Amino acid sequence: MKDLNSLMQQAQAMQQRLQDAQARMADTTAEGSSGGGLVTIGLKGPGEITAIHIDPSLMVPGEADILADLIQAAHADAKRRLDEINGALMREAAGPMAGMNIPGMPKLF
Repeated sequence: MKDLNSLMQQAQAMQQRLQDAQARMADTTAEGSSGGGLVTIGLKGPGEITAIHIDPSLMVPGEADILADLIQAAHADAKRRLDEINGALMREAAGPMAGMNIPGMPKLF
């Protein structure tokens, strides 16, 4: 019974760490860029765009397709970085249970 109590305490502690990590993830920011920094996009939390910077040299008539591609690439870069940061936060919160495959439970990062 002592082991069960210990396991329950560990599970409760992990649940609290996961909730804390989710709160930190909501405030996490990341910036991505493309075109050698000509386009940058800032993201926060689950992917909310917080900033977009487009170098004025890209504001050329007839070049909208290039600009659109650069915006998409910058967003993908920022999203990848944000996902990496958030994944690290969740792995840290899951502690020793990270990566475990427990039947009936979702895999923890």
